[in-house]
Amino acid sequence: MKDYEIFTLSNGLRVVHRFVSHTKIAHCGFVLDVGSRDEHPEEHGIAHFWEHMAFKGTQKRKSFHIINRLEVFGGELNAYTTKEKICFYASILDDHYEKAVDLLADITFNSTFPEKEIEKEKTVILEEMSMYEDSPEESVHEDFEELIYGKHSLAHTILGKNKTVKSFQKKHFIDFLRNNLDTRKIIFSSVGNIPVSKVKKLAEKYFSEIPLRAVKKKRSPFISYKPKILVVNKKIQQAHCILGNKAYSIKDEKRLPFFMLINLLGGPSMNSRLNMSLREKHGLVYNVEANYNSFVDTGNLSIYFGTEKKQVEKSLNLVKKELRKLKDSPLGSLQLHTCKEQLIGQLAMAEESNISFMQMMGKSLLDLGQIEDLNEIFKKIRKTSALELQEIAEEIFDEDQFSYLTYLPE
Repeated sequence: MKDYEIFTLSNGLRVVHRFVSHTKIAHCGFVLDVGSRDEHPEEHGIAHFWEHMAFKGTQKRKSFHIINRLEVFGGELNAYTTKEKICFYASILDDHYEKAVDLLADITFNSTFPEKEIEKEKTVILEEMSMYEDSPEESVHEDFEELIYGKHSLAHTILGKNKTVKSFQKKHFIDFLRNNLDTRKIIFSSVGNIPVSKVKKLAEKYFSEIPLRAVKKKRSPFISYKPKILVVNKKIQQAHCILGNKAYSIKDEKRLPFFMLINLLGGPSMNSRLNMSLREKHGLVYNVEANYNSFVDTGNLSIYFGTEKKQVEKSLNLVKKELRKLKDSPLGSLQLHTCKEQLIGQLAMAEESNISFMQMMGKSLLDLGQIEDLNEIFKKIRKTSALELQEIAEEIFDEDQFSYLTYLPE
């Protein structure tokens, strides 16, 4: 039995709502199928810049009124940009739900991009870029994706480049929206103690006047991966290393088994294999993690750790040792059972977060055309065999296909 409802407006915009009776807080937001991979070279950073500018003025609100509209009621208004998505969202007491719906529609579709605000925000974003540069544990991940994806648009850093950010004017935002905003690829996602009849009524009131926008944009697939090695000397105290490979897209049937493997190898739990080896047994790192980023047509594996310069080689060898273990022999029955139950528990706990579930529904509808049922995911996890995991390990953990990025202290 589905615990959410989906309906489509005449302009193609889809609305999904999950009714939750045991909360007083409603979460809602627009998830747009637009991100940094949709930028042309001269537009690097404009998707993220647009996210900022949405808060800087609309046809009926100035920046001050946007910021204060929900916060005076204890609510929150926020946004984020990824390589394939932009999300504008809000959390508010359900008594003020309509205010959030109204405001979100306004900032998403009616931004005026005041020139003075653009110039001010350039400085803010340049400061944000500097902050990332001063945090090598953050910037190394962006630089690794640039290494992996080369000249493809997925290599674009979300924040953009100094040169492009400084060049943006009002016309650039208008052009970017005209070329990328498609109402058929926008989801308004909502979770809260709000009857679906009320959500439909408010959607008709605030969204139905948004004109139908259809664009013929087609994302170019990433097909030309070649392993690379890059060492960068920086004025830092600690070495930062990432190694990884091309991986499965979000639509690939191997995505879930691979995610299981990554969770076992270097997931958030302290008992991950990499944490037990590099930190608990050998004391070489404070943090080590394995990540799997999936996009609509590709994906990547990245393994990150920070350590002393003299311990880099030893740490890398320990990482490779754990990778070889997963390639060379299948998991035992107890190991496999533990791996499955751990991931099932983590996913169940994640669903407890209504705000995360709200965002997941929007992204899942855009990428997969449906919302993945948690019980079906559990069934797939429990059906996964040790042989399947080993075959995936043999394919993706091929060291000859690995790329390496290392920041070394000068």
